[in-house]
Amino acid sequence: MHATPSPARPVNPFRVLADHRNFRLFWLGQTGSLIGTWMQQMGQGWLALQLTNSAFMVGLTAACAALPVLLLSLYGGVVADRRDKLRLVVVAQSLLLVQATALWWFVWSGHITIWLLILLSLANGAISAFEVPARQSLIIELVSREDLPNAIALNSGGFNLARVVGPSLAGLVIHSLGVAWCFGLNAVSYLAVLGGLFLVRLPARVQSVSGESPLSELREGLGYISGTPEVSLLMRLVFVYAVFGIPFLALMPVLARDVLQSGASGYGMLLAAVGTGGLLGALALAALGQHARRGRLLVWSALTYSLLLIVFSFSRSLPFSIALMVLVGVAMITTNALANSLLQRVVPDRLRGRVMAAYVWVFVGWGPVLGPFLAGSAAAHIGAAGAVGVGAAITLVYSLRAFVAHPELNAL
Repeated sequence: MHATPSPARPVNPFRVLADHRNFRLFWLGQTGSLIGTWMQQMGQGWLALQLTNSAFMVGLTAACAALPVLLLSLYGGVVADRRDKLRLVVVAQSLLLVQATALWWFVWSGHITIWLLILLSLANGAISAFEVPARQSLIIELVSREDLPNAIALNSGGFNLARVVGPSLAGLVIHSLGVAWCFGLNAVSYLAVLGGLFLVRLPARVQSVSGESPLSELREGLGYISGTPEVSLLMRLVFVYAVFGIPFLALMPVLARDVLQSGASGYGMLLAAVGTGGLLGALALAALGQHARRGRLLVWSALTYSLLLIVFSFSRSLPFSIALMVLVGVAMITTNALANSLLQRVVPDRLRGRVMAAYVWVFVGWGPVLGPFLAGSAAAHIGAAGAVGVGAAITLVYSLRAFVAHPELNAL
């Protein structure tokens, strides 16, 4: 008599923290640091507006943090595959601490200018281009391969918790202490992640030394991505969603003011709703059993995300839009976290840094640079709501075509 496999059962979403000391240290420090990162991001936009009173310069400052990621992250993946990933993350986080401290000092002392702010934003992006691929590919060394999807989901949960807490704290800090202390508290938050990283203990690894040039290794990584159907499909899906699906966040201030007639308070509630939904989605993903059909779930979450955004583009009610944004947050983080974990499950360890660098290049590089530009251009002609609806329709059509053409994705 043959035993039938039991269906995937929900588990404690925080089990991976209890089972893996290294990941627990990493996650606690990283989540605390991300709260500071969100405070700094909000503070930078506010500071740029104070310095210039120009929406263009606010956007330029934000773009300067993403541009180095676009230019350097692929090489950052080569470095991550050649070097000790934990050491790379420690060095990069230390440099980010220096950057945040410098930003705090220049603002606190009254010496800040818009061009100095832009220069420090470029420095932040350049460091992140090496830090993010190393950090993304480090996670598997902190947990078992079986627990990797749950760890990635919980990591996304920490990101969304910080997305809710960070901007709220930043608003209080700006009001009571001044914008400089958004950067000062972010600098302090890096001590939390560095403290955790210094306590991480990994088994000694013999770092393979390749005789190939960095350019050859980069070509090898790109060749693997383009030549492996499931990896290529996932990467294209991430690109389409990053460029056409996620830029609704960039248009949120316009949607809140001009479409929903709600002002700054409504804008804050909409962003908080997205973060709350993202946190709920991440915890639900972390609670999935190890044998859950994550490929099938990716199909449904991607399609649901597109449909919810299309409905949102027609909404003129603030309460209904807030409810939709909670659901959008769930679907958005589910889609992103599943694509990330499926990529990491199929890629060989020796190429992990380069593949995750390509993921970062698309999601953190092209998405924030190209996506808001296209969405803003469309909004100028058809309105912000129309731009969101058209972008969501593009992701829906692309996803339907991709999932029909590649039914094997359901089996991942």
